[in-house]
Amino acid sequence: MGKGGGCVPSRKKLPIVATEDRPSATQNPPAAIEDKSTEIASSVGDGTVSSASQLKIFIVFYSMYGHVECLAKRIKKGVDGIDGVEGVLYRVPETLPSDLLEQMKAPPKDDNIPVISAAQLTEADAILFGFPTRYGCMTAQMKAFFDSTGQLWKEQALAGKPAGFFVSTGTQGGGQETTAWTAITQLTHHGMIFVPIGYTFGAGMFKMDSIRGGSPYGAGVFAGDGTREPSETELALAEHQGKYMAAIVKRFHH
Repeated sequence: MGKGGGCVPSRKKLPIVATEDRPSATQNPPAAIEDKSTEIASSVGDGTVSSASQLKIFIVFYSMYGHVECLAKRIKKGVDGIDGVEGVLYRVPETLPSDLLEQMKAPPKDDNIPVISAAQLTEADAILFGFPTRYGCMTAQMKAFFDSTGQLWKEQALAGKPAGFFVSTGTQGGGQETTAWTAITQLTHHGMIFVPIGYTFGAGMFKMDSIRGGSPYGAGVFAGDGTREPSETELALAEHQGKYMAAIVKRFHH
């Protein structure tokens, strides 16, 4: 079960890409974040998009205790770092009553992040969905939101849109991969295009000297008992996912 509180990265920043720490069995790991982002962006010409045609990536998430929200904000930073692409943060509607959330000691939501309706998804050029895990699957609030997209499914209004996932789990074996894996069915029925990050984060994906959430499916964070804050490596992977998706979207619209 994924929960956690707060959104303050560790003061002790971990190295994101350190070639000297590559596993001996991996002689040539994939390119690091800077190399891969440049490579993809270069394939879309000069990388310039007019303000009138600004591409939008919706970052749609549910976060009860703050960990997923941390990743979402760092993903937006990555998206906004690619010229001509803008990241837009949205929450999905809360399904639990306020008195129950208070008993669960869930912090108040950030009023600066609006709640999205299903119909608004059509306005996005791509979407990144973020959510905690519940027994290896997405949380009920996010599933309820997907269940509200029936009319869009009927019209196949989201078909062809790139999409991806980022997650939070309570433990190392708590569903970092299965939570994203089981969510792919939602995209499949809508005809959306799943965009994983693979190993494009470079050597940072191979480091074994610290606990790190995230997988080839997308960024991730370990919440532990709720007191663990996202590490700088986890946040950097989230930022990379934002940059990577933005570069992919520019390629699609070139």
